[in-house]
Amino acid sequence: MPKQKPSAKVASRGVTRTKLYVEEELDWLFREQPTEDYGIDAQVEVVDGEDVRGRLLALQIKSGKSWFDEPTTGGWWFRPDDDHVQYWTRHSLPVAVVLYNSETKLCHWQLVTDATLARSKTGGWKLLVPSNQVLNADAANAWREAAEGNPYELRLRDLRLARPWMEMLAEGKRLLVDFEEWINKSSGRGSISIGIDNEDGGDPQELVSWHLFVGPTNYAEVVPKMFAWADADVHEETYDDAEHDMYEAECSIWDEGDQFFTQSFDDWRRVHSARGIRPYENAAGEVDYYRLELTLNELGRAFLIVDEFASTGLRQLTL
Repeated sequence: MPKQKPSAKVASRGVTRTKLYVEEELDWLFREQPTEDYGIDAQVEVVDGEDVRGRLLALQIKSGKSWFDEPTTGGWWFRPDDDHVQYWTRHSLPVAVVLYNSETKLCHWQLVTDATLARSKTGGWKLLVPSNQVLNADAANAWREAAEGNPYELRLRDLRLARPWMEMLAEGKRLLVDFEEWINKSSGRGSISIGIDNEDGGDPQELVSWHLFVGPTNYAEVVPKMFAWADADVHEETYDDAEHDMYEAECSIWDEGDQFFTQSFDDWRRVHSARGIRPYENAAGEVDYYRLELTLNELGRAFLIVDEFASTGLRQLTL
């Protein structure tokens, strides 16, 4: 069995420790990002009580002693390359660099802005990561302020962040949203994931997952609203199989080895389908499981055209 490289272990610990501080010190939401997101390891969502309004920060997390090899007055110099700087300064979200010290088990951070970025004598970039900017509850105000924006800006951020998913739909891929709801708890905390249905009968190919916090609100109502650029409906294949099992459990009668049904499957299914978005499974009366399929809607199609024009000056003619 292949062994994990020491550098990979240190990097993983840095992400894990950052997640711990975000969730326990700030009581915010942490979303680890897939490796395809160049230069960004995670997103953090600001939570104030039950107020979740899409205020996000992107994090680049670096782990290990080597990132602390260049001390200076008040902290350490972090030297990103040109590609990372361009990516961060053009990113849809404000970006913070987090350095994890594996000896002290502390995370130090700095926001990436025009004010914090500086040119070195050799023409490269440098960023001062202050020793007193430790990732704990004291970071909340600065991170919250960086993530703020008016509703117009926040909605545009959401659309730009979702563009890769919109492009997948436009290319003909089937995107599924899986989420679970603890129905006997009022905290509104759960989990959600997005994956690709490869139509091979297997589980979705997961792209990204994160924790969810919606307060005392019905997930079936809230989750589809998170994808304003797509229409969401139940995933037919999943619900066909699951609801046929439910139908047999509810409507099947056995008499001397013969099976009878109190009503037809079509009639039974019609009543359940009228509920719209509904769980396809429940575990021990505690957790409802949902699986939705996304379809690119008019907003999503229009945004791809506008964003392509804004990015390149070229208008997409077809999707």
